[in-house]
Amino acid sequence: MFQKIVLLILLLAIGVVFYFSWLPDPSLRTESYLPRWLLNWSNHYYNLRTAVPFLAVGFLLEAYIQQKNSNEINQSKNLNFIQNIGIAAIIVCIAEGGQFIVQKRNPDIMDVFYGIIGSAAGGLFYNLFKKLKKCETDINLPS
Repeated sequence: MFQKIVLLILLLAIGVVFYFSWLPDPSLRTESYLPRWLLNWSNHYYNLRTAVPFLAVGFLLEAYIQQKNSNEINQSKNLNFIQNIGIAAIIVCIAEGGQFIVQKRNPDIMDVFYGIIGSAAGGLFYNLFKKLKKCETDINLPS
């Protein structure tokens, strides 16, 4: 059940990436539901804003793949991490490629770079979180 919930949230995060990547106005001024400070921040840090949703994508990809492969004996976490970066690269390339079709949008190679870096950071955060959680449970075990 946990795996299905993570997959659903992951697909939702990918949908959000595509939605914001394919908006006609790159300044996000038409998105009245976003707070003003967030709009100002995203317009000031134009490429960095690409990395933010990919933090969630990387985190969720790592959680999903590790949960899916938890029953395998020879699970390679490094191979999973590289695979997840590849999947995130495909997602960000599709999002940037879609901007060729949308008026007023221009694909940017730096967005691809920031998306991949954001996804890698999200995956690293997941692994760090998992290690810290394991350390915490090891400390609480009776000797």
